[in-house]
Amino acid sequence: MVLFLILGLSLSIHGAEKRLQIHQRRSVASRPGSRRRLPVVRHSSLPPGRRSIKMEASSSGITNGKTKVFHPEGGVDLQGYQLDMQILPDGPKSDVDFSEILNAIQEMAKDVNILFDELEAVNSPCKDDDSLLHPGNLTSTSDDASRLEAGGETIPEKNKSNGLYFRDGKCRIDYILVYRKSNPQTEKREVFERNIRAEGLQMEKESSLINSDIIFVKLHAPWEVLGRYAEQMNVRMPFRRKIYYLPRRYKFMSRIDKQISRFRRWLPKKPMRLDKETLPDLEENDCYTAPFSQQRIHHFIIHNKDTFFNNATRSRIVHHILQRIKYEEGKNKIGLNRLLTNGSYEAAFPLHEACPFSSRKGLHKGSYRSKNSIRTHGAVNHRHLLYECWASWGVWYKYQPLDLVRRYFGEKIGLYFAWLGWYTGMLFPAAFIGLFVFLYGVITLDHCQVSKEVCQATDIIMCPVCDKYCPFMRLSDSCVYAKVTHLFDNGATVFFAVFMAVWATVFLEFWKRRRAVIAYDWDLIDWEEEEEEIRPQFEAKYSKKERMNPISGKPEPYQAFADKCSRLIVSASGIFFMICVVIAAVFGIVIYRVVTVSTFAAFKWALIRNNSQVATTGTAVCINFCIIMLLNVLYEKVALLLTNLEQPRTESEWENSFTLKMFLFQFVNLNSSTFYIAFFLGRFTGHPGAYLRLINRWRLEECHPSGCLIDLCMQMGIIMVLKQTWNNFMELGYPLIQNWWTRRKVRQEHGPERKISFPQWEKDYTLQPMNAYGLFDEYLEMILQFGFTTIFVAAFPLAPLLALLNNIIEIRLDAYKFVTQWRRPLASRAKDIGIWYGILEGIGILSVITNAFVIAITSDFIPRLVYAYKYGPCAGQGEAGQKCMVGYVNASLSVFRISDFENRSEPESDGSEFSGTPLKYCRYRDYRDPPHSLVPYGYTLQFWHVLAARLAFIIVFEHLVFCIKHLISYLIPDLPKDLRDRMRREKYLIQEMMYEAELERLQKERKERKKNGKAHHNEWP
Repeated sequence: MVLFLILGLSLSIHGAEKRLQIHQRRSVASRPGSRRRLPVVRHSSLPPGRRSIKMEASSSGITNGKTKVFHPEGGVDLQGYQLDMQILPDGPKSDVDFSEILNAIQEMAKDVNILFDELEAVNSPCKDDDSLLHPGNLTSTSDDASRLEAGGETIPEKNKSNGLYFRDGKCRIDYILVYRKSNPQTEKREVFERNIRAEGLQMEKESSLINSDIIFVKLHAPWEVLGRYAEQMNVRMPFRRKIYYLPRRYKFMSRIDKQISRFRRWLPKKPMRLDKETLPDLEENDCYTAPFSQQRIHHFIIHNKDTFFNNATRSRIVHHILQRIKYEEGKNKIGLNRLLTNGSYEAAFPLHEACPFSSRKGLHKGSYRSKNSIRTHGAVNHRHLLYECWASWGVWYKYQPLDLVRRYFGEKIGLYFAWLGWYTGMLFPAAFIGLFVFLYGVITLDHCQVSKEVCQATDIIMCPVCDKYCPFMRLSDSCVYAKVTHLFDNGATVFFAVFMAVWATVFLEFWKRRRAVIAYDWDLIDWEEEEEEIRPQFEAKYSKKERMNPISGKPEPYQAFADKCSRLIVSASGIFFMICVVIAAVFGIVIYRVVTVSTFAAFKWALIRNNSQVATTGTAVCINFCIIMLLNVLYEKVALLLTNLEQPRTESEWENSFTLKMFLFQFVNLNSSTFYIAFFLGRFTGHPGAYLRLINRWRLEECHPSGCLIDLCMQMGIIMVLKQTWNNFMELGYPLIQNWWTRRKVRQEHGPERKISFPQWEKDYTLQPMNAYGLFDEYLEMILQFGFTTIFVAAFPLAPLLALLNNIIEIRLDAYKFVTQWRRPLASRAKDIGIWYGILEGIGILSVITNAFVIAITSDFIPRLVYAYKYGPCAGQGEAGQKCMVGYVNASLSVFRISDFENRSEPESDGSEFSGTPLKYCRYRDYRDPPHSLVPYGYTLQFWHVLAARLAFIIVFEHLVFCIKHLISYLIPDLPKDLRDRMRREKYLIQEMMYEAELERLQKERKERKKNGKAHHNEWP
């Protein structure tokens, strides 16, 4: 009768429509007084071929409407409408002790009654499931916990104290949802949470200690749920240790290796490598992996089911489940993202790992620190290890622990830091060569014939650079600027431009190889992205028109081709308009430069008056930077508006479209003034007596007597330093200030004595959420820097060095921000850096063209070369040394008669301060005939020679560098040979291992059947 009573209770429990959380219970075999094994009692109606999986700890959960209670030794399973009792015998022939069986059944009936009582309590109708809500007190325990303790089982106090587990100290928190009680979206949330429990997830609620209106929903995925969805998501898990293949080595090579190893003992250890003793053994990197399968669970290495799936994987699985749960009737009313959009939930995030004992207390401080040294006591958790070995400033010179970053933050963020580290490492040779070019200019400065002639030209009087207020000046007054120009524009500049063009190609090609190695190590080679969900905005807009999806075969909203084209045209028009706004801003800067040159030339301070052009350039660059930062805010809103107007179908399409627009806007905004200075400044000004003017009023600005390259250097140096400084402040300083303000408000409201009691979910909620656009800002900053480093590098060889110094700081800033200042982002997978790689390739192509024009047009490299071979002392001798440059300065200046000045351009001074008498002639930079020639101020033959040489250099330089780039791309394979061999061997070994594992399992089953005296089957199971 007791047995049938239990069966009836089981039917009533499992017949319930709602699948709810059932807390863990003690099994019959594990209760005190029932430690001795019981004889086998098997119901005759149960199928004989049934095989239960032995679990490491007793657990109970509800899956697919059936309750399963697993026990470590035989145990009792309540499944649907069947009672399966498997109790192992003590020997082949043992008597059945029915009194012990009856006692066991009575104990089990008590457990079932407890479960039934709890189920009724949870199933009771309540508003927004407040029965699951616990007050914000970490030290209190639930009734379930009290019953467990009464049964003799102790709750782990350590798990309860670190804030990463449920209140019972056993269920780990995999995900956090946050909402407010005052939010009106109660019904949607209630349905959503009911369906969450129906999927098998366990839930617990807790009110906030700071604000009682805020409710935290803690979610935990049991083993059964994790296994089921890991199989659906094809999560790759380790199943066998890797066998590394060592090629055969000859005795001679072995001897050489021994000698090299002896020599290395005398060398210092590599300081950039992290101490392996502090890093954990990341097992999945040393094991072969395969998609998880519950049917082949015996193939996988499972030491502990609680830690088999790491925290990042557990959170990703839970997020995958939440994205597919309905909250309302209707085919489109599904997913957590929609609930976050409509405000039903305020936030959703996985928890950071926390140190239970910290040397620093507070709302944020102490969650990633430990009072004990990592060298003596080891790391408490992965977050503590990341802080000490990655985000700390003391390890700025060490390599990044990319495997640990990937394990904690996921493959997408890991790939970003891998790319950033690779880019930073590749900047070392570029920075070294750029510094060498600069130092070469410093060393050869005293031997430069051009700068010598400029400094010694005290008798050459230059024409005024602006109308009326600008005075005449000696050419020797620009001696300092001529020397500075030589530092950047010398004989090594062309070599450096070719080197940087080749460097950009080598960087991208070797990154593809590096990415392939990372993809192999992180099991991303065969990973394919899931079929993406359609954006809710797209569904709402085009829900009336549907067509069959060729992949899934399901009907989905459809956007007509005409509608798509019209939206793209409008978006392209918006992009064109914003580019026109950038050009207008540049035009305003040009007008400012033209106006302020005259103003500074008439300034009272002699320092500014004598350096009016430098003052104009410096202030114009600073104003330009402010305009750039203001327009960036506007561009973000415009890009968001245009991208939403296009109505992209999926999130990846939206992200790619938004990325392309933002990059185009910011690239044009950042580099438009630089392009103007490099290719237009001083090129279309006319000549004295016939200046070209803006709106027939303002005279266009001329270059400095020492050339236009000094202006370009100032533009790039100031913009690059200011932009990187501002970005670093916004990335770290802004979150630090916000988090400090949050802590300050909490201290004012609750006092300092309350700060020690905050649980981990409370600390993480007060941190700043990750950028809404993901890693967009981080990538954009580095891509724009890459453009600065390559596009105009011929004019500013120190750009790679500045980029290197910034990136060394950037890596640690980003690491510190991710570990300490931001909520833990959801771990997501990615195979590469996405659309950014194509943008990098485009910048590499553009850099070849721009550097060719900078060398040919902006610098004086081509005019000096033409003079040395055609017009100098060595003309016709095939030499181009410094002795061949004698007289170059005089040959590059033309003569102007002062009486030919226009009335509005005539200077106030007559130049009598130079020689005591009014000047009759002045000089200016150009190749024009003198005023007494047949065609006054016409172009000379040297001008046309220089122009032809410039055009020829551009064509030859571009074709040569492009050929070298394509040759390098062809010679460098995308996949390293050793990696290709490893992949082939791994595929072979995996097939062998799977075959051996299946064969071993079959042999074991045959032995069991023979031992039990049953006939074995010959077919494959």
